[in-house]
Amino acid sequence: MALLPTEPLQIVEPFRGRNDTRRNLVGLSREGLKETLAEAGLEPFRARQVWQWIYWHGVIDFGRMTNVARKTQQRLADLFVIERPGIVTEQRSVDGTRKWLLRFADGNEAETVNIPEEDRGSVCVSSQVGCTLTCTFCHTGTQPLVRNLAPDEIVGQFMVARDSYGEWPTPIETTRMLSNIVMMGMGEPLYNFDNVATALRIVMDEQGIALSRRRITLSTSGVVPMIPKVGEVLDVNLAVSLHAVNDAVRDTLVPINRKWPIAELLRACAAYPGARNSRRITFEYAMLKGVNDSDADARELVRILKPIHAKVNLIPFNPWPGAGYECSSNNRMHRFAEIVNDGGLSAPIRTPRGRDILAACGQLKSASQRGRREKVAL
Repeated sequence: MALLPTEPLQIVEPFRGRNDTRRNLVGLSREGLKETLAEAGLEPFRARQVWQWIYWHGVIDFGRMTNVARKTQQRLADLFVIERPGIVTEQRSVDGTRKWLLRFADGNEAETVNIPEEDRGSVCVSSQVGCTLTCTFCHTGTQPLVRNLAPDEIVGQFMVARDSYGEWPTPIETTRMLSNIVMMGMGEPLYNFDNVATALRIVMDEQGIALSRRRITLSTSGVVPMIPKVGEVLDVNLAVSLHAVNDAVRDTLVPINRKWPIAELLRACAAYPGARNSRRITFEYAMLKGVNDSDADARELVRILKPIHAKVNLIPFNPWPGAGYECSSNNRMHRFAEIVNDGGLSAPIRTPRGRDILAACGQLKSASQRGRREKVAL
């Protein structure tokens, strides 16, 4: 796989708003696409053709669908569009990370990041504009929830990333620069599960974007009742934002813990399908100086996670404007990792990426705000 460029860069593109009543075909399920085209009087086999052109070839112009008759191309163009979110800015870090601020049809915005490695690229996808969870160490948590993202807005983030890297048509697995999706961007995916599930099923379809479920990780802050549904409907990799080993600390860091405390969360994780086979559940643990980084915390982390087929991602805290925390020292993080590793759990320290463009874990945020009278259905 070719190494990705590491140039610092910011591209600002003019946003072109949409004043169009045609329906966007991106984000429809296979069956939904078939029904939509049938309502337009098109033959059932057209759905398969259009699906492959949208998700395998990445086209946005019906005129490029070379196995579709010109009359049908025109019919499609009259009624439908193939639309991605609009790019407001694209930023490129000195370490190769890319971040996009994307604007949706209603003017709301969210951020998406690609984190490149030598052997893969992980696209960090947002599920909501803002967030309702108010985790105190997370920049997104300072932005109140504006709304859930729709399936086209979720899958469209990955398509924008592919556009940026010119990675169309869908490449074979061993040559992909964008090989993984992590639902770790703005928002709590399990508070928007139906839309997230629709988008991820599109991503996993073998006749389109074709990412294996083993290449997809869904991260949750601990919406316990929804965890079994993730396993049942998607069976993707599960990551849990843990960040503390006792309820007193986690109640502050991850306030959803007051509703579903650690013991309940761990029981749900132990029952997740991935915990019973070769895939381990990942527990994310932000290293916060003087808060959750003691030797005793490390030993307790081993104790509570040992019954689960788990690994731990130790995340150096990534600062953001107004943050009330500091990152643990390198010596403290390595000592913490040593204790956890000696206890039988894998505990790598994640290398921060994209800090210079506020693209690292916990740094994402947009300026979108919800109107006073608007309500969000969760």
